[in-house]
Amino acid sequence: MTFFQALVLGLLQGATEFIPISSSAHLTLLPWLLNWTFDPVFKGAFDVLTHWGTLIAVLTVFWRDLWAILTGGVRTLGGLKQGVRGVVARAHADLQGRLAWLIVIGSVPAALLGFLLEDFFERIFGAPRTVSLLLLVTAGLLAWAEWRGRQGRQIESLTWLDALWIGLGQAVAIAPGISRSGATMATAILRGLRREAAARFGFLLSAPVIVGAGVWQLKDLVQIEGWTASLPPLLIGLGSAAVAGYVCIRFLLNYLRRGRLYPFAVYCVIVGLTCLVVSFIR
Repeated sequence: MTFFQALVLGLLQGATEFIPISSSAHLTLLPWLLNWTFDPVFKGAFDVLTHWGTLIAVLTVFWRDLWAILTGGVRTLGGLKQGVRGVVARAHADLQGRLAWLIVIGSVPAALLGFLLEDFFERIFGAPRTVSLLLLVTAGLLAWAEWRGRQGRQIESLTWLDALWIGLGQAVAIAPGISRSGATMATAILRGLRREAAARFGFLLSAPVIVGAGVWQLKDLVQIEGWTASLPPLLIGLGSAAVAGYVCIRFLLNYLRRGRLYPFAVYCVIVGLTCLVVSFIR
């Protein structure tokens, strides 16, 4: 992998991880369109580092929120003396503690699905036509949410059932071509959340999943022989993903205060159909 390729793919990962147009689709389709080929072990390690780059972006933007949520979750554990009811009672009385448990609930579906179907999803990553079709599904989810969502609730009104549904949306997005941020936002909006609140909870929910995926994929990093020689492009990927992720989180939060999801849906349709046509021509 050249430095230029590392820069492009890192920027692409950081931007499309948070903008609802599917990072996995772009990281599959762009190298395929440009005939870029990489050693599978190195590419796995590169994916690990770019995921950690997007985590840096989330932590940079939301570190205060995440710290408050973490400490709130710890506070609710003080109710263990009264059993589960004590924890639930404290969570109801403590917004940050409640958000901590909602994030835990929302993270379970993706963790289970990723663990059980890892090999299946890895095979999909090598099928550009399938990824292109799933990109059209992302477009449909975004358009449906914008059309049908009532968007009247704030993040404070989230319930455990909301968190579970949003978590299921995140779990479906393990399939390359289904945008994680798009699926979580669409599900949250269909549950009645305002766009900005849906995006904020989706970003907070992404932190445990990105950490889990990064730790799980560390095996790819340690498998590289003479990995220090590969360090420069890996670091370029990590840094560019972090910068692009930070910029795009800020952009999206501001945009969603008034903007709609339709432009992202249109973009997914254009890219998906274009890549489908190219796949048949080839």
